[in-house]
Amino acid sequence: MPMLQADLERRLRDAFPDAEIIVTDLAGDGDHYRARIVSSAFSGLPRVRQHQLVNRALADVLGGELHALALETAAPGA
Repeated sequence: MPMLQADLERRLRDAFPDAEIIVTDLAGDGDHYRARIVSSAFSGLPRVRQHQLVNRALADVLGGELHALALETAAPGA
């Protein structure tokens, strides 16, 4: 079963409350999303570590409900 965009956005906002988040459904199927997340949680971290934080927040749905997620992460002002 695909993940609703609203559910993905909610989970990301719960994990990164201060973030500016934009989620785009890439294929219109609820399985392929792109997320741009700008959060102070990423300050001073390399991109790989930023993505690991997002993946950890979504670990229980990645590869299941959420088939594919393209990430763009940044700290504010970066």
